[in-house]
Amino acid sequence: YRKAGKNKDEVPIVEFRRECREFAAHWIDVQREQFKRLGVLGDWDNPYTTMAFDAEAQIVREFLKFVMNGGLYRGSKPVMWSVVERTALAEAEVEYHDHVSNTIWVKFPIRSISGDPATDQLKDAFIVIWTTTPWTMPGNRAIAYSEKISYGLYEVAATGEKLVIADPLAAQVERDAGITEWRRLADIPIATLAQTVCDHPLHDAGYRHAVPLLPGDFVTDETGTGFVHIAPGHGTDDFELGMRHGIEPAFTIDEDSVYLDTVPLFAGKRVLKPNGKRGDADEAVMAALRAAGRLLANGKLEHQYPCSWRSKAPLIFRNTPQWFVSMETNDLRDKALAAIDEVQWVPGRGRARIRGMIENRPDWVLSRQRAWGVPLTCFVHRKSGELLRDAQVNERIATAIAEEGCDAWFTRDAASFLGDAYDADDYEMVSDILDVWFDSGSTHAFVLENRPDLHSPADLYLEGSDQHRGWFHSSLLESCGTRGHAPYKAVLTHGFVLADDGRKMSKSLGNAILPQKVIEQSGAEILRLMTASIDYVDDMRIGQELIKTSTDAYRKLRNTMRFLLGNLSDVTADTPLNYHDMPELERWVLHRLHSLDRVVREAYHDYDFNRAFNALFNFCTVDLSAFYFDIRKDALYCDAATAPRRRATRAVLDELFSCLTAWFAPVLSFTMEEVWLTRFPGETESVHLRQFPEIPAEWCDEKLAAKWAKIRTVRRVVTGALELERREKRIGSSLEAAPRIHISDPDLAAAMAGVDLDEIAITSAAKLVTEPAPDAAFRLEEVAGVAVVPQRAEGRKCGRCWMVLPDIGSNSAHPDICGRCADAVGG
Repeated sequence: YRKAGKNKDEVPIVEFRRECREFAAHWIDVQREQFKRLGVLGDWDNPYTTMAFDAEAQIVREFLKFVMNGGLYRGSKPVMWSVVERTALAEAEVEYHDHVSNTIWVKFPIRSISGDPATDQLKDAFIVIWTTTPWTMPGNRAIAYSEKISYGLYEVAATGEKLVIADPLAAQVERDAGITEWRRLADIPIATLAQTVCDHPLHDAGYRHAVPLLPGDFVTDETGTGFVHIAPGHGTDDFELGMRHGIEPAFTIDEDSVYLDTVPLFAGKRVLKPNGKRGDADEAVMAALRAAGRLLANGKLEHQYPCSWRSKAPLIFRNTPQWFVSMETNDLRDKALAAIDEVQWVPGRGRARIRGMIENRPDWVLSRQRAWGVPLTCFVHRKSGELLRDAQVNERIATAIAEEGCDAWFTRDAASFLGDAYDADDYEMVSDILDVWFDSGSTHAFVLENRPDLHSPADLYLEGSDQHRGWFHSSLLESCGTRGHAPYKAVLTHGFVLADDGRKMSKSLGNAILPQKVIEQSGAEILRLMTASIDYVDDMRIGQELIKTSTDAYRKLRNTMRFLLGNLSDVTADTPLNYHDMPELERWVLHRLHSLDRVVREAYHDYDFNRAFNALFNFCTVDLSAFYFDIRKDALYCDAATAPRRRATRAVLDELFSCLTAWFAPVLSFTMEEVWLTRFPGETESVHLRQFPEIPAEWCDEKLAAKWAKIRTVRRVVTGALELERREKRIGSSLEAAPRIHISDPDLAAAMAGVDLDEIAITSAAKLVTEPAPDAAFRLEEVAGVAVVPQRAEGRKCGRCWMVLPDIGSNSAHPDICGRCADAVGG
């Protein structure tokens, strides 16, 4: 509307709401397609939205429960106010950004101590406060001090002024306020401060009220002067301290942050402009304080400041009538705190985070001064101010909204809801809109409880870590306030995506990487893999290097699946093999599957996707591609089609295919579906509808696993020796080698007994020897007791299996291949 130069206040509310609905529907469609492209499973043809009529009706029913149980009340409190959007905001709608504020050190003249004129010591002295919001000075009604800080009386050499300041902050004030020299005159006891009353620094300009000093536990000696100026209409701590001492908040600014006509000196001045930029109020206040001789100093401070999550403009605290849900009525706070301990929090630190928020949060401000959203569908008696609590009226409201949507509240008259029992002229229809976090906090009610295929409470709520003060928070309060328990069994939070240098992504910085761009260039699987491969509980740094690494990892996994597919084209024709008839190597692979099954199931159950994915990736690249596949290529390609070793290998490949497609499917959703349908093109069910395979208990063989761990240790030394031979150009491939393997470690030697060395090392004539190895033998520092003397194999290269053997041509019908290959091809 702003871009089009329209004023929404001049558009009929129903027309404006219709355009809002169309705008939201458009972006729902956009997001739906993006989620589909990411491979997110969902009932996309039947989604839940907070603007659906049935959802709006349930949100209204949830709101009316607070009306009926007495949890809702109207009060006047300082709330965070968006000048740009002209509405109150809750903490969950606030972001904190770097902001430069004006700072001032202000002198409050001491009027009296315990009702008497100031003593000689404090006569003509000043209490000095420091604030980053000069515009709140017209609302000042008190000064807060700490009972845990020491205070002193200081005299400025240049002017003779006597200032009361916290001792731990005296040097900082002297420096920051530009005081060249002063001396400490005396201690100021806390008892004296407790009896002190000041004048407002603009006392002679119309601010003639007394300013008492009050103890405040929020006052610290970390910055400032040790005194905090209290404006009850412009801060939560200020308001609560004022209420405890019977000090009412002053109304000084309107919804546009303009000083009211009743404010001396500053009527018509603005705190913020309509676009959120700083107005003229700060300068006007500082000028008045300077003219009155009460401005000790002023400066600038860059700090984190609350801003609207929508407009990004700075917010102000403003005292205004709003509707609240009490945290104490019906023991809502205690119920929410108790419910927190019944929920599984992932990571565990989430419990302490949300607990601290619930313990310290103020009452929940529900009302917003907007036009779009779910209205506060309640009536207030015009004379008594009492809320109408009538179940029949509530049901008429909810029924109308279920049929017509929330527009019914704005198109129907009050009488249609009130019925004959009440005079519509006696009641005010509240026109405020509900906090959007109440809408989202009610999703458990209109999603889980109203769908027969779902259940409540939810198994899991999943969102970013900021939602401890957003969705998780409002859902907890809404459910505890209406049902007495949390709406979820578990809550999982993840970090945020940052640039690779750890900074927030920003178009202005040129470091933003759009998910759509990654999908366009590399595919959605790269994003999914990248996310699954890291610990999501922390922020994720994304750059081109991570994208490249993830792409390389994906290619390796794709090659694993391609190898399986290439060797399983007709495996169903094979007769199933008995586990105990399989070679040790195959039984070792099955043992690894048994071990992985436990790891993967536990990791997925615990939402530890990083652990599941990395365990699977390591298995595919290290155990399979670099070891098992490498060894068994010879059997697959060169053994006779019906050879027991080849049949056992293919039986294991079939098990690998079954397990890996199921285990990887939650992460590599598109790829596993493609792999599954490539092997089973006539399959009518998706890979995503399969259960995880049940792994036989007999596959677990820890003794065998320990043995093969030793075999792989020996193999690593042999592989290292042959790699050196290749680099030195002494051999072309490992099949040209006939290494002598010296093993002096008895445990390793025992493990290697009966092992086919050429099969394991992929050589042609390896030999195990127990005699001491020569000094020049190849060794690995981390493997004691194994040494390798590389030698070239004798004989010719088989044209089929490529091993170098002395029996090439032993079968006259096949002069270029070895005896084993001749038997395999026949003739």
